[in-house]
Amino acid sequence: MAKSKPAAGSVSRRIKERDTRTLRGIVELADDVAKKALGGKEPRVEIPLRTRSNTIWNRKRGILEMGSATAERELFNLNQAKQFMQTCLHARGIKELIEVEKSLSLRGMFYKGLHTVAGTSEKTFTDQDESDGILEDLEVSLGALREELHIFAKKKGTMIGNITIIDSGDEIDCRRMGSGGYAIPSIVEPDVIQFKKCEARFVLHVEKDTVWGRFNEDRFWQEHNCILTEGGGQPSRGVRRLLQRLNSELGLPIYCLLDCDPWGHYIFSVIKQGSISLAFESNRLAIPEAKFIGVRSKDYKACGFTDDVQIKLNDNDIKRAKEIAAYPWFEHHKGWQREIQGLLDNGFKMEVEAMINKGISFVTEEYVPARLKAKDWLE
Repeated sequence: MAKSKPAAGSVSRRIKERDTRTLRGIVELADDVAKKALGGKEPRVEIPLRTRSNTIWNRKRGILEMGSATAERELFNLNQAKQFMQTCLHARGIKELIEVEKSLSLRGMFYKGLHTVAGTSEKTFTDQDESDGILEDLEVSLGALREELHIFAKKKGTMIGNITIIDSGDEIDCRRMGSGGYAIPSIVEPDVIQFKKCEARFVLHVEKDTVWGRFNEDRFWQEHNCILTEGGGQPSRGVRRLLQRLNSELGLPIYCLLDCDPWGHYIFSVIKQGSISLAFESNRLAIPEAKFIGVRSKDYKACGFTDDVQIKLNDNDIKRAKEIAAYPWFEHHKGWQREIQGLLDNGFKMEVEAMINKGISFVTEEYVPARLKAKDWLE
């Protein structure tokens, strides 16, 4: 595989600007705590609330945004002292990572901050979930994705198609990725991933790698001149950010092929509007123009499936479907109301893999091409 040197000037400049901005935020947080302590006031930090009640639906922009509500963490409050300490501990750890120009995984950050508090038997963190939550609090407090804090998550997602990218200085032709594809990394910001050459007309995002494998083996991306991605179910931030960049920077339409169930509908909602926990970064993650091409509730009859493909809705499925139907961005959308009601009326859900019931390559040779040609999708 050929290599090319990164555009050192512009890339390193972006890295320095990003890191300088993040460090400034950490120092300001620490200075505020110190000033309160030296001024005889109780040390405290304010953390924006990552809750549904503090999430605003911006109808005009088509994305979720974070409100202004915050919660305080006070050092001398017995119910908040541990979280206050954990916040300061991880902030210091992030500062150290930036200064030495290294990154750590979420698991690595857990161990970096893990120790027994002097004079006690108390651990700084009970488990990684507790550590991850504090890191998310710091993300929103500093207005930065965790990847900008030099923290990465497990790789999750694959891509193949008519595009050449530069990844950390290495030129990667995504047309020549064989059966495995290019593994989408956790960090896909412009200082890491650059787009070099792209002939693709659109991106087809599928829910799972099993479906992605069928499209790849059938060379769908080659025949239809597109990019094919998968997110392993709920797509990671890296996958969502890459899709958003392909849409916003290259102008590629994003079509989503997901299961006909409340979870497939939720995945699409997150891709399109953003999520509650990351509402502060919807500008960089949400894709308001994304389109849902299937699987649809009408497909059972339209495609002539047998009852073998039916997976009966359970009580949790029904409850979740009704919750999603009440989302502000779906509540007044007639197409989505019909879709979700159709799911409930059917009484069963269907997976994309159910298409195999009609033929091994039915989904790649007939179903998706027909949907794209007819522009039969939900927005």
